[in-house]
Amino acid sequence: MQGVKRGDTREQTMADQGKESGGKVVLAYSGGLDTSCILTWLVEQGYQVVAYLANIGQEEDFEAVKAKALKFGATKMVIPDLRKEFVTEFIWPAVQASAKYEDRYLLGTALARPLIARAMVKVAKEEGAQYVSHGATGKGNDQIRFELGAYSLHPSIKVISPWRLPEFYQRFPGRNDLFEYAKEHGIPLPVTPKTPWSMDANLMHISYESGVLEDPGRAGPAGIFQMTVDPEKAPDQEEVIEIHFEKGVPVCVRNQSDGTLKKDPLELFVYLNELGGKHGVGRVDLVENRFIGMKSRGLYETPGGTILIEAHTDIEVFTMDRELRKVKRGLDAQFSEQVYRGFWFSPECEFTRSCIAKSQDWVTGTVTLKLYKGAIYIQGRKSPYSLYNEELVSMNVQGDYEPADAGGFIRINALRLQEYARLRLKESGQ
Repeated sequence: MQGVKRGDTREQTMADQGKESGGKVVLAYSGGLDTSCILTWLVEQGYQVVAYLANIGQEEDFEAVKAKALKFGATKMVIPDLRKEFVTEFIWPAVQASAKYEDRYLLGTALARPLIARAMVKVAKEEGAQYVSHGATGKGNDQIRFELGAYSLHPSIKVISPWRLPEFYQRFPGRNDLFEYAKEHGIPLPVTPKTPWSMDANLMHISYESGVLEDPGRAGPAGIFQMTVDPEKAPDQEEVIEIHFEKGVPVCVRNQSDGTLKKDPLELFVYLNELGGKHGVGRVDLVENRFIGMKSRGLYETPGGTILIEAHTDIEVFTMDRELRKVKRGLDAQFSEQVYRGFWFSPECEFTRSCIAKSQDWVTGTVTLKLYKGAIYIQGRKSPYSLYNEELVSMNVQGDYEPADAGGFIRINALRLQEYARLRLKESGQ
């Protein structure tokens, strides 16, 4: 992304433009510290503010958030329910890609951002708003994700990013200044200076950053996780489930213990979140490389997503040709990076997604797995498209295989190793 420089007049004068024109802005509003203060500040600058909050599965009192937004100056509050499309249009492609950014982060926040941006642009068009705004900081990834999404879907929209406006960040150098501003304006907040870590919650995960977590050598505070129990306190009895995939997409979950069956995409994912949370599955503490160029430390819990990606990886290896999967794994890594960096709506990400979807044509079958004390144990798998040939691989049956052929195979593959060894010996004078 081409960053907006601190001296960029387009961005610096947006607040003044709002004052002069009474411009209408759609604010991505959560009711937390940043956006609560930004709402009040935008009203002070002369904007008409339409508050917008996407329901993507977070635990939220939406009526209370709406009442709060209207009380503190929003002209309207829009709360679309995006949960099902979040699962089917964003989480499922990530499952097909076994998507993990830098091998560990399951992209819970990054996957939600293009959906939020898409719905925000829809609201802006419906409301006739000239601007959209958000509370993402000037150091993070979300400013990039929101804005690339907005510009991709509405090229003429203007974005107000308060944390990049000198008149805002000079007035509020840090979070303590926001707390004081909120106190002055009587804005109630769900966080306090004693627990100032930042949370992002949705159907797929909860992330925790900032505050005491900025020390990468310090363990996360006890009790910080909300979706998952501590593995030590998880049930002593394991739970065995079956997940059925069709073309790489989970279509059914069955609990062997109690017979529970889930087929609806949203219900299926919520159920896996409940099971994973109950057994302490899906926690990770990591340092990652932000797109903007700095490293950050975060805690994540992604119970349902972790279960699905483990199961999907297993059925994919079982049904997909080895060389095809090598190519596909390269696409998986590209997809993960594209999503993390905010390029969901880019031509390259559209192409990557289409290639990954094509690779899943035969990834159909059922995986059986056990959940126990924070771990996932694969128990077995079956598929009508299995590439596993029991007779061919058996140590007890020769099958349609001639062992003597392996000698030539080994000698051919040894040629380059022998030549490399010859070169090394020559260089060493032996």
